[in-house]
Amino acid sequence: MADPATNGQATLPATLPATNGPATFPKPVASTAQAETVSAGQFASSIVRCQSLIPADEIALYDRQIRLWGLEAQNRIRNANILVVNIKALANEIAKNLVLAGISSITLADHEVVSEEDLGAQFFVAEADVGKNRAQAAAVQVRKLNPRVKVNVLTHDVSKETDTSFFVPFDLIIATDLDFIGLTNINGCARIANRPFYAGGTHGMYGYIFADLGQHDFVIEREVSRKTELKAESATRSITRVRFKKENGKNIELVTKRELYTPLLLSNTSPLAPGLQGNARKLKKVHPLLTCIRTLWEWQRQGNGSPLVALPAFTASAMDRHKELTLPAETLTGDFLRDFLSNLDCEVAPVTAYLGGQLAQDVINVLGKREQPIQNLMLFDGEDSSGPVYALHPIFVNDPVPPIVPLPVDAPIVLT
Repeated sequence: MADPATNGQATLPATLPATNGPATFPKPVASTAQAETVSAGQFASSIVRCQSLIPADEIALYDRQIRLWGLEAQNRIRNANILVVNIKALANEIAKNLVLAGISSITLADHEVVSEEDLGAQFFVAEADVGKNRAQAAAVQVRKLNPRVKVNVLTHDVSKETDTSFFVPFDLIIATDLDFIGLTNINGCARIANRPFYAGGTHGMYGYIFADLGQHDFVIEREVSRKTELKAESATRSITRVRFKKENGKNIELVTKRELYTPLLLSNTSPLAPGLQGNARKLKKVHPLLTCIRTLWEWQRQGNGSPLVALPAFTASAMDRHKELTLPAETLTGDFLRDFLSNLDCEVAPVTAYLGGQLAQDVINVLGKREQPIQNLMLFDGEDSSGPVYALHPIFVNDPVPPIVPLPVDAPIVLT
């Protein structure tokens, strides 16, 4: 386990390109999977198998959501062990939604104590909890939401954890409201341990969700309209399998897709998707919050402290980052920059509620292996109620993101 005083950052597997310079990536390997027809009997046996694994009273309890995503997905969800790091307002919302969905266990990790400021937007703590460990205080209320879910507590600083085996028992890791160094360290460890990772954060009326799922397969169900080919749909997504079934007299296809993801450390220096590059109309619509978030992350990576005490330097850095993204200079205004900076480190309940719900729903989809997950950075601007999603990968036109083979969990981590 890492020394809490160590501000280490895990380096990522060397198979990843370290910069956005010219690189040659391997072309996608042609899929050998074949379309297949699944009989009603096979699906029925699958349902019976899931029913034998989930008690009848639990099926009745979660009946509404089972109708939405099915017994197989619910069975995966009920066996999931989730780690949530840094228990502030956004983590409160995420924990609430996941516990009510019926996961197996949730581990709340936080080394900080409840402060007066935490009482504004965090509903799992009260005035009597001030001075107590934040995870321990929240756990009392989280347990009341769903007695079927085991709630664990960690009181050390997980953002400085460098033992990758620490993350192996968890099926998914979520880090919230941490600085860039803490997020990338956990992300690096999660990737080496071959575990999906989410980062989320809010700054007043603004916020984000970032996903690094490594390699993730999911299934889309839809009525057959035309033949679906096994092919690459984008630089990160490909169709690997197609199955068919009959349902209510309709021909339904179950399309398995595979998404490839990029760690946060690389995404923060990656260009916009090829579909945006060189398109003046689309570039003009890219939200300036993207520049602000990336500038803040780079500012934190350099260890510059609060940008509020160095406004001219932060502004200059933001302009440089905006230019790196090839965005029109007029789309990053002084007014927006000032508004963003004035919201730093603030928690606004409606914003945390919205983002917490979005992140938890994406986690449920990932656990259930259904629907398209976030790829890979979602922003939220509460001022205009917009939530754009940007795919940020170290890729170039006609070159796919290469699959990254996870290292053994006992692989050494190099501290820099």
